[in-house]
Amino acid sequence: MKILVIQQKMIGDVLISSIICNNLRIAYPEAQIDYLIYPFTKPAVENNPNIDTIILFEESVRKSKIAFLKFIISIRKSKYDIVIDAYSKIESKLITFFSGAPKRIGYKQKDYFNAYNIKVEHINKPKTIAGLAIERRENLFKPLMNTTPIDNHPKLFLTDSEKKDALSLLKKHDIDVQNDAVIMLSVLGSEENKTYPIPYLVEVINTIACQPKVKLLFNYMPKQLDEIKKIYNQCSEEAKSKIELDIIGSNLRSFMGIMYYCKIIIGNDGGAVNIAKALNKPSFTIFSPWIQKESWSIFEDGIFHKAVHVNDYFPEIISTHSRKELKKNYQEYYKMLKPSVIKNELTNFLENHIK
Repeated sequence: MKILVIQQKMIGDVLISSIICNNLRIAYPEAQIDYLIYPFTKPAVENNPNIDTIILFEESVRKSKIAFLKFIISIRKSKYDIVIDAYSKIESKLITFFSGAPKRIGYKQKDYFNAYNIKVEHINKPKTIAGLAIERRENLFKPLMNTTPIDNHPKLFLTDSEKKDALSLLKKHDIDVQNDAVIMLSVLGSEENKTYPIPYLVEVINTIACQPKVKLLFNYMPKQLDEIKKIYNQCSEEAKSKIELDIIGSNLRSFMGIMYYCKIIIGNDGGAVNIAKALNKPSFTIFSPWIQKESWSIFEDGIFHKAVHVNDYFPEIISTHSRKELKKNYQEYYKMLKPSVIKNELTNFLENHIK
């Protein structure tokens, strides 16, 4: 049996959709399971033993109709028995439709030209703490599992050398992972409208720095260093003494290795939080006003994983505005989520996970 799973999008999406591959491997241990993704998301699924081939959907294929046609032909020649489209955009629907697979699985509400012959619900309300992002993907492969139990937690597969390199880097900066509480801070969102206001963020960092024996790491890309330094310079002297700006890793896999030794992650929603969750690290996530928390706050139980959103405190205001309006005026709604509003939840989280 040959199975193709399609998930072009961001790192978090690719990591979460990898549960499809993980579970199908258990149900069909002899199957060939391939995963179609964008190149920049490959580190999220490297070394995953449940994926036979990572197929990269290159930018050159996206920009050329001829290249895209050749790509579709190559997929059709592979003669997949099952294609699962977790992306549900026009390009993935075309790939699925023309794959020729006997079973083509996708969301019923997103199938505009019968790309799928097995259609599942694209649900709008979560039934469990797993959250919509997980439950929607479960629906895509659940019919194939028969009586095989489902493990819906995303996983990362780090090599021993990746862990060793990360540990050496931390030791080089005098961080003792046995005795120091190493905290990763997701200080910048993937976009400006997904970034907690910097003055508020600084207050949060200062609050965290009051904890004993903490070491604070910032998650950022080298090109963001100037912006990161501005944040650092606004922090209290105590916080500055506990922040290590130079520990960022050389690439995404090295960041994962560093995250492996962190105790918790705190900050803006994004790929870093999903990586931390895949490594089974406690998380405290601050969501942007225009993002649906119920979709992406996966496995939130209020203790191990805690997330905050303006809607948690001011539902009467947020519920009366459209997502488009919330996105357009995100700064106005972000201002409502002052550090004083979330301080109790943050303090409780820190007390629970920093001993």
